[in-house]
Amino acid sequence: MEPIIIVLIILVVLVFIALIKTIQVIPQASAAIVERFGRYTRTLNAGLNIVVPFIDTIRNRIDLREQVVPFPPQPVITQDNLVVNIDTVIYYQVTDARAATYEVASYIQAIEQLTVTTLRNIIGGMDLERTLTSREEINAALRGVLDEATGKWGIRVNRVELKAIEPPTSIQDSMEKQMRADRDKRAAILTAEGIRQSQILTAEGEKQSAILRAEGEAKAAALRAEGEAQAIRTVFESIHAGDPDQKLLSYQYLQMLPKIAEGDANKLWIVPSEIGDALKGLSGAVGNFGLMGGGPGGAAPSGGTERREKPSVTD
Repeated sequence: MEPIIIVLIILVVLVFIALIKTIQVIPQASAAIVERFGRYTRTLNAGLNIVVPFIDTIRNRIDLREQVVPFPPQPVITQDNLVVNIDTVIYYQVTDARAATYEVASYIQAIEQLTVTTLRNIIGGMDLERTLTSREEINAALRGVLDEATGKWGIRVNRVELKAIEPPTSIQDSMEKQMRADRDKRAAILTAEGIRQSQILTAEGEKQSAILRAEGEAKAAALRAEGEAQAIRTVFESIHAGDPDQKLLSYQYLQMLPKIAEGDANKLWIVPSEIGDALKGLSGAVGNFGLMGGGPGGAAPSGGTERREKPSVTD
């Protein structure tokens, strides 16, 4: 009985192993390559799959999700014979599990070596300044070459990024000095522009102030002249309305003479020629007043008028 039990146990174990090998569960976003007697048979997709145990074997399981692979810094020589270290990152995705298994031995190593050689070809045609400022151009050129070369491997390169571009230490020092000089230059230019703008604004303000002040003075002078003209017009109209005679005008003229001579700065006084007419009019007024009996020492005659000649006033 014991050998039969042992055989049954062995058969149960073999059946269990066969069931395990028959049922293959492939995770989502994965694929498996099935070989029968060493030859490719089919590709297992995600889900539950049935294979022939001990005849079909799983050659490779491949992740179909997008992968990120960073590559170590690579020394690259630029067109102006400067060595720069460039770090790259590749984003790729396996689109054909069969081609990724049979068309290339190790697609990761192949992508790395292709990236290095392509990067050296691209950077070799650029100088250092263009290399530092043309990352997008380098990324696009590198992605185009990699995508074209890896297409037959069943791999699609989605993106290529340059993590860092490190020039030599001496070049970095020179660049820092140049950047510092450029910053100082821009600061000096901005300061000069500020001073210039401030002076322009100050001059414009002074100009506007002078214009407004001149306009105010002109308006004030015009108003004063208008007021004086109105006052003269009023006085003139009042005088004409009162109908003054020559005697009154002569008297007023003589009263204004002292005011003309006022002031310490009047060293020379010019007597106008009209003063003779004013004196004649005034003397005639005084003589008429004496004839009317208003003068001292004389009495007005009764019953008649006495004719007297006016005293003559010589010039």
